[in-house]
Amino acid sequence: MDLKERIKSFVLLGETLRGSLNDDFATYTENGHHNSLHKLIDSQVNHNPWFTSENVRRAISAIASELTEENLTKWTRSYKGINDDENLSRVAVIMAGNIPLAGFHDFLSVLITGNKLVAKTSSKDSELLVFIADLLCKINPAFKDRIEFTGGRLTNFDAVIATGSDNSSRYFEYYFGKYPNIIRKNRNSIAIIAGDETDEEIKELGIDVFSYFGLGCRNVSKIYIPKGYDLGANLKNWDSFSDIINHTKYSNNYDFNKAVYIVNKENFFDTGYLLLKEDNRISSPVSVLYYEYYESQHAVKQVPELLKGRIQCVVAKQHIPFGQAQWPHLWDYADGIDTLEFLLKKKLAGIL
Repeated sequence: MDLKERIKSFVLLGETLRGSLNDDFATYTENGHHNSLHKLIDSQVNHNPWFTSENVRRAISAIASELTEENLTKWTRSYKGINDDENLSRVAVIMAGNIPLAGFHDFLSVLITGNKLVAKTSSKDSELLVFIADLLCKINPAFKDRIEFTGGRLTNFDAVIATGSDNSSRYFEYYFGKYPNIIRKNRNSIAIIAGDETDEEIKELGIDVFSYFGLGCRNVSKIYIPKGYDLGANLKNWDSFSDIINHTKYSNNYDFNKAVYIVNKENFFDTGYLLLKEDNRISSPVSVLYYEYYESQHAVKQVPELLKGRIQCVVAKQHIPFGQAQWPHLWDYADGIDTLEFLLKKKLAGIL
């Protein structure tokens, strides 16, 4: 199975997912993909209360929109050895479950490079990727021998990609340090407000803050605002997200954090669905958004470099556009580590 065939398979996967999400009954009802996918989407909240139907659809849509021939070709064209389909390596992938299908990009990366996947899904997200893998195998049965899911101990592999918390990363490093590996830790994302944004741009920023309840590493957990910026006056632009408070687990976090701030006599903004607190940290709790004032454009331009290694992405006029943080391209690698280069370099060097 050469690269051209692999790309074609994922293009068809993208078309199938987009067609199913868009209710294209003429193409997808007969093979059952539409009904099966929608039933699966609606059932996820029963396994993980954070995985609402809206959030699962958002995740699938973000993935499906990237699986086009143009994108896949652009992504893979510059990698040497990616056409090679010999000496297949078994790559173990330990996936996170903070947002739906958090492990899809690693799934795609291993398979598009012609390797075999040994995947350990998160208990919080154990069904979605299995469904997509089954769909891919129906599109191209050759993938059946290249995809393996396991709920137990990982064995018989050549390299590891593991995503987790700072605590779990120490466990990963202890057990998998002797293998070629990518081990990812906690990351957060920030937004930089210049002060001249339109109401629509601020509203779009709300998507980066509230999507997936703020649980993703690409969700904005802190904003930098210019000295004198009227934060309170601009919060009205996020009122369209106020229904988030009706989610039980989110609401519990909101009530808890609000109570803590009141008891500690700390200053904060309260919108009724989000707490905003001035803080020099970047990782805010669920239902809380940190903010920090900056004195000058020169000072704030240094922030991304100073926080390098701790932030996933920067949302700002000169960086990722407002509202687009959770719609990464295939070449927007987690933690800035080129997954394809890792897989192919090890393969070409004969390490795997």
